[in-house]
Amino acid sequence: MEVLKPGGRSGPAAPLNYFTRWIILTAVIGALAGSASAFFLTALDAVTVYRETHGRIIFLLPVAGLAIGLLYHYFGKSIVKGNTLIIEEIHKPSGIIPLIMAPFILVSTLLTHLFGGSAGREGTAVQIGGAISDQFSHWFGLDHRDRNILLICGISAGFSSVFGTPLAGTVFALEVFLLGSMRYHALFPALLSAIFADLSCRFWGVGHTHYTVSAVPELNLVHIGMAAVAGVLFGLTARCFSLLNHWLTAQFARFIGYPPLRPLWGGIIVLALLLLAGTRYAGLGIPVIADAFRFAQPGETFLLKMLLTCLTLSAGFKGGEVTPLFFIGATLGSFLSALMPMPVSLLAGMGFVAVFAGAANTPLACILMGIELFGSAPAVYIAVACVLAYLVSGSRGIYGGQSSRGIQTEYEE
Repeated sequence: MEVLKPGGRSGPAAPLNYFTRWIILTAVIGALAGSASAFFLTALDAVTVYRETHGRIIFLLPVAGLAIGLLYHYFGKSIVKGNTLIIEEIHKPSGIIPLIMAPFILVSTLLTHLFGGSAGREGTAVQIGGAISDQFSHWFGLDHRDRNILLICGISAGFSSVFGTPLAGTVFALEVFLLGSMRYHALFPALLSAIFADLSCRFWGVGHTHYTVSAVPELNLVHIGMAAVAGVLFGLTARCFSLLNHWLTAQFARFIGYPPLRPLWGGIIVLALLLLAGTRYAGLGIPVIADAFRFAQPGETFLLKMLLTCLTLSAGFKGGEVTPLFFIGATLGSFLSALMPMPVSLLAGMGFVAVFAGAANTPLACILMGIELFGSAPAVYIAVACVLAYLVSGSRGIYGGQSSRGIQTEYEE
């Protein structure tokens, strides 16, 4: 199945074949991934409400960790890499991603959140989307190039549907696996997948949390300078998050040889910290993010979330890093509003996307996400923060398997 660029040299029917093929494939992928995300988000809300109304359930977090560890150790070794596996398959294909990845990550993420682990949700949606889309390459015998596009479509669909940001989902899927470059031949299918997935999720009546940047100051050199300073701080925070996450992963592997025991001990540590710091740091932390847009947060808020999230994920719990990075960035920006004369909601919004931009090495996707979420008024400030955060954060982000090419490698050299 050859991918043809519209207007190529393969005859007048090539553009029609190209559009028809990808419209059909992406409609199916988007509908399936969006529906799966709708189910996941509904279930995630349910387990979050149950945890918040039955606070003592967090004492079972270590037991849940052991269950997740045993599940992946004995039945899911081929998919334990998660997002990294999908990125590696794009770079160096070795086999079809097992469809079992979808139910495994769904169940393990819900367990993580039910019992109070500090984790996100994008990893779940991306893995579900990637696992679903890759089955089509097997069923239709697609070549390597088309399979890459399908995997990108799965990432785009999963990200778009879980956050309600189809433009950011499209560019994230193109940007995340190749630093400093994008594969534009996948742009059209990725965009369609993102749109179809978002529409499918909305069709089931599943909405998304809305945050508002209520004040945007006049553009001038002083305000741009402060945005740049904030961007540097966001980038350093993203770098610390990535380094801490990788370091803790190595320490768990070094000192605990039997993998299922890592989330058990990690759960014990996270539980102890939650008892000391409070359960506001459990799960996604959406109420805290919302508060960050309204009033300045204490300086320790983003630090505690960073520590708890890195401990949760490095120990082997599942879910993802993105929403915790939103939490870290928004609360850091909110804290900075007490130190520089910029509106709290603007700094929270800048941090919301910029820390993620630095940690995931996806500045363009995060700029678009900021515009989709907050409108065009703060776009310049968001762009400054995201670009600076990306440049300062370094090339080693949260996703293993990313290929380092382009401007960031040259910058660091």
